[in-house]
Amino acid sequence: MKVVTFGEIMLRLAPEGYLRFTQADKFGVVYGGGEANVSVSLANYGLDSAFVTKLPKHEIGQSAVNSLRRFGVDTSMIVRGGDRVGIYFNEKGASQRPSKVIYDRAHSAIAEASREDFNWDEIFEGADWFHFTGITPALNPTVAEICLDACKAAHAHGAKISCDLNFRKKLWSREQARETMTKLCEYVDVCISNEEDAHDVFGIDAENTDIAGGKLNHEGYKSVARQLAEKFGFEKVAITLRSSISANDNDWAALLYDGKEYCFSKSYHMHIVDRVGGGDSFGGGLIYACLNGYSTQDAVEFAVAASCLKHSIEGDFNMVSVDEVKALAGGNGTGRIQR
Repeated sequence: MKVVTFGEIMLRLAPEGYLRFTQADKFGVVYGGGEANVSVSLANYGLDSAFVTKLPKHEIGQSAVNSLRRFGVDTSMIVRGGDRVGIYFNEKGASQRPSKVIYDRAHSAIAEASREDFNWDEIFEGADWFHFTGITPALNPTVAEICLDACKAAHAHGAKISCDLNFRKKLWSREQARETMTKLCEYVDVCISNEEDAHDVFGIDAENTDIAGGKLNHEGYKSVARQLAEKFGFEKVAITLRSSISANDNDWAALLYDGKEYCFSKSYHMHIVDRVGGGDSFGGGLIYACLNGYSTQDAVEFAVAASCLKHSIEGDFNMVSVDEVKALAGGNGTGRIQR
């Protein structure tokens, strides 16, 4: 089974441990980005996983390519050109101090890409699934058009299409997001969201839910999932449910709605090592489960377990196997040493 993702992979620079930006005298380097993170998850699960983007020909661009290749991601359709690899700085939060992200991604190669750079008919030959996030069309109107081209081609080739709404207020306004994502979601089969993104992008709210206080109301989330499905005709809607106790400790679960059945996963209490990529690892797990014919309940359990494990791993990528995810989803969550 072949999965194609499209987006931006960036250079991530982070101070050591829990140092603040203003304390740091050196930064650790990894690569990551929403759709790239999904591609790595799927490659680790044994699928034919291809990532599409545009990167410079110089050594930093090649390093980004190599970061994907080492996990078996197909990078053969990455367009080479442009001058910049996008950068983001990540300061890890602790206790009641939240994590902080600063973007330095203007004029990156993918942000300056043209529609003519990508031969989508060739890219989607034999593809079973296409995934993108709301971060990519937020880069600029041209990239939004490229996303729309990709969705139309994927649909024409019979591939299922998934989208994680992933609203980023530092990239665009709610009004811009709503206009653009409304057009793109006409082609989407599986929508991934959370309570904040559903509100910010489409004005859909979960009733009787206190996001800041961490109180979850199951009936409210059923309403959000149903409203999204009715608005766009999605086959499935996943709503991730995060209760934030502190920057270090979260409760994590999800709802998956298939048009008939509302399935809630078990909830995990997580002590977080690195939360960046947590939503992407959920998306990767959900795509894998859907492609392998999992029931709605089993699919949401697999996706949430995959994401729970990612929160224990440094960097953007979720470096776990199917067996490890299945073990956690099946109840083996003690963290006892394996000998």
